[in-house]
Amino acid sequence: MTFNSFSFFAFFIIVLAITLLIQSFSHSNKAKHIFLLLSSYFFYAYWDWRFCFLLLSMTIIAYICTMQCDKRTFRVLGVVTPLIILGFFKYFNFFISSFCSLFNLENSLVLNIILPVGISFYTFQSLSYTIDVIKGKQKQVSFMNLALYISFFPQLFSGPIIKSTDFLPQLENERLITLSALESGIQIFVFGLFKKIVLADRLSLFVNEVYRTPEAFSGATLALAVISYSLQIYFDFSGYSDMAIACAKMLGYDYSRNFNVPYISQNVTEFWKRWHISLSTWLQQYLYFSLGGNRKGKIRTYLNLMITMVLGGLWHGASWNFIIWGALHGGALCVHKFYLKHKKSRTTKRFIPTSFSVLGTFIFVSFCWIFFRAENFNTAQAILSGIFTWQDGITHMYLWTFIAIIILFIATIISHGDGFYPIFDLLTVKGLFILFVAIALTLGLAYVGDNPFIYFQF
Repeated sequence: MTFNSFSFFAFFIIVLAITLLIQSFSHSNKAKHIFLLLSSYFFYAYWDWRFCFLLLSMTIIAYICTMQCDKRTFRVLGVVTPLIILGFFKYFNFFISSFCSLFNLENSLVLNIILPVGISFYTFQSLSYTIDVIKGKQKQVSFMNLALYISFFPQLFSGPIIKSTDFLPQLENERLITLSALESGIQIFVFGLFKKIVLADRLSLFVNEVYRTPEAFSGATLALAVISYSLQIYFDFSGYSDMAIACAKMLGYDYSRNFNVPYISQNVTEFWKRWHISLSTWLQQYLYFSLGGNRKGKIRTYLNLMITMVLGGLWHGASWNFIIWGALHGGALCVHKFYLKHKKSRTTKRFIPTSFSVLGTFIFVSFCWIFFRAENFNTAQAILSGIFTWQDGITHMYLWTFIAIIILFIATIISHGDGFYPIFDLLTVKGLFILFVAIALTLGLAYVGDNPFIYFQF
């Protein structure tokens, strides 16, 4: 049940209507929370009901271990156990295969493991609660509130990753469905849907074909496919995040934005402050700072950055390509931090104009996306070789890539570079006209093939 499916629209309308009825007849949060919790488990069960027990197990572990967090054993179990569960489902075959390949051993331990959708996201949310309680940043909450926080359906499958301190306090207050929240939520959802089913899905047709057989295409076409994937993954994931934020908002809950026009970043450090903000802040707060951050000397600072980004790459998937992708970004962050510490003074004139800084950062990020998108290292190598040797082959200048660039450029100007959308008053003719035009364009230009969200696999 994806956000761009008719089944989800029906599901959400029913959930919204019943929640509104509960809100009208009851002033207690408990009835609303129970209904939203049951709805979230139904939403997960729609994919595979068996893994509802895994979701429940994550919640029970977090609840029990934080109830006993004064004991070291339970503190360790509360952090380690979810990681072991995640590691088994996501990385068991990868590590076994890598070990056997390294020592030329016969691999007979590969298991047919189904990767539960969204496990990386709700594992991180479970850990967020456990770690925050251990550190005293979050008070212990009821089992029902914890279960709703971990399983709340808007972010359950593909994020954003919501920290416990951002969401759980909202459950303590009466959060109402309001007309203004519905107005904002509907418009944000439509914007996100346009990104996903018009831009990302149409770009995917070109990207998938080129990455499937890179040897058949010219160097120019390969370079265009690399740029196209940079746009595709942004529109796909930011579109999903928009829809998740919109659904939560319409139900009365606020999520922070997950993307802030990342491709206008002037360096890789700024990029990670604008891209997948919920993940980058999670890695910074719970991993980088826990490793010591920049408090233990220069060498440890660079080492901590590399460890954080390599593990961040591995979090995305069990593949050496993801490790390389994370290592490239970690190395770039180290280089930029070194540059900032060793430039002569803050009053020194900029050596590189802003426009070139933005372009250079985009080229580097796009280069790294090659390893992220390629099925294996050989495919990534073939694409890089084809681009740098400017190989001959099929030349295809895909129109939707240029359309997507123009739309992104216009949207960046309209948002003034801060990632916010203009929200119109739907009680006015102008507001309704713009909304209906946006819906008509979305439906009229939508790609109707089966193309799931990229981050479902993570």
